[in-house]
Amino acid sequence: MSVLIPPAITTRTGRRTIQEVLESARGRLARLTPAQARILWTAGAVVVDIRPAAQRAAEGELPGALLVERNVLEWRFDPASDAALPIASYDLQVIVLCQEGYTSSLAAAALQDLGVHRATDVVGGFAAWRELL
Repeated sequence: MSVLIPPAITTRTGRRTIQEVLESARGRLARLTPAQARILWTAGAVVVDIRPAAQRAAEGELPGALLVERNVLEWRFDPASDAALPIASYDLQVIVLCQEGYTSSLAAAALQDLGVHRATDVVGGFAAWRELL
């Protein structure tokens, strides 16, 4: 028995590497240093920690950050979603935080795709922010 694989799966046309996707996402973001993020947080921005619970338990938490795991982020911050948080707004300044600043770049770009135009992330993620604590 032979298995047929559709051509779209076997050709590179129209596909990008994760590095290309990451660079595209970051090209749209005004990424912040941990110090800049802390200043904006103090001024009213929302810091959202998207790391899984096990990672937060192992690496530490950022007291006061809003905990929203990555797999539900868009539903919680899309003002048009039935599952949106009460604070969800297209103008909300959202600072997304992951462990090292990779997943957060993709997540912040996804929020921008939804119209949350002030979404961004932290260069170096929680690992870099932790050095300020």
